[in-house]
Amino acid sequence: MRPKLTAVFATFAVLVAGCGSAGDPHNLAPAVTAERPLPANAGKVTETGEPGGGSEDCGDPTVSLRPDGKDIPSNSTMDKIKESGKLRVGVDQNTYLFGFRNPTSGTLEGFDIEIAREIAEAIFGDDSKVQFVAITSGQRIDVLKEDKVDIVVRTMTINCERREDIEFSSVYFVAGQRLLVRKDSGHQGMDDLDDKAVCAAQGSTSLKNIAEVNPEAIPFAVDNWSDCLVLMQQGQVDAISTDDTILAGMAQQDPTTVVVGDQFTSEPYGVGIPQENKDMVRFINAVLEDVRKGSWQSSYDRWIEPVLGSSNPPRPKYK
Repeated sequence: MRPKLTAVFATFAVLVAGCGSAGDPHNLAPAVTAERPLPANAGKVTETGEPGGGSEDCGDPTVSLRPDGKDIPSNSTMDKIKESGKLRVGVDQNTYLFGFRNPTSGTLEGFDIEIAREIAEAIFGDDSKVQFVAITSGQRIDVLKEDKVDIVVRTMTINCERREDIEFSSVYFVAGQRLLVRKDSGHQGMDDLDDKAVCAAQGSTSLKNIAEVNPEAIPFAVDNWSDCLVLMQQGQVDAISTDDTILAGMAQQDPTTVVVGDQFTSEPYGVGIPQENKDMVRFINAVLEDVRKGSWQSSYDRWIEPVLGSSNPPRPKYK
């Protein structure tokens, strides 16, 4: 055989040998268990503070300043808002029935949105003169203190702790904290949730109440209530606990869930107002007096009654 041809065959033999089986192939992309993604700022909470607020007792926090009519004096808070051309309102855009964005029209709708529009109507004679600012539960007080909004109308419970930082209108709605669970979970109340993750919004009173009612449950905080629903649908939390009004909206969005248990708190909602704007408190209380006599019932019947049954506007308390 010629030397060159011998070299070719030798090279071919080496290549064939290299292509043969030499043990198990290397796994260039090893399989790993994928963790479900969490919403931003979501996680277990180890410290929730004192249930219902850790401040000194302020008496009955729902007592507000007595209304003195809907006139707008020169240089008043309302007059300055009128000059600005818009009422800036901190609201929710993720809570069905109270403050949510209609997916068809793109507009904000719900019970709280209609309360905000009533206040704008009283200032401008036009309920469209409002600039809605979407905020999370945890931002409600800060946006008032930092002058980013004029008022907050966002399922905000009146309590002594919050009164240290802001003013409140009289109560315009009373809710109560309960549980939302999957229908097939078997859970009937907070007693069933030892070592179970219970979701609530950061900055809400709900997290503190969970820790008080069942210290063995695991509070799990998120920025928005809609995040709680997604996490429960994915099996990352076992229940959601907050005001029954908010839970009712979730149950309508997801028919595989159900609201269970009795109310274990009372959650009186008020309009949040900067502490220095006492004239605005009295003005809004005058607006709410008219709302209770008129549009409150029609708004309630439209948004809330089909889910939670009939109700009447709460009676205000004044000092």
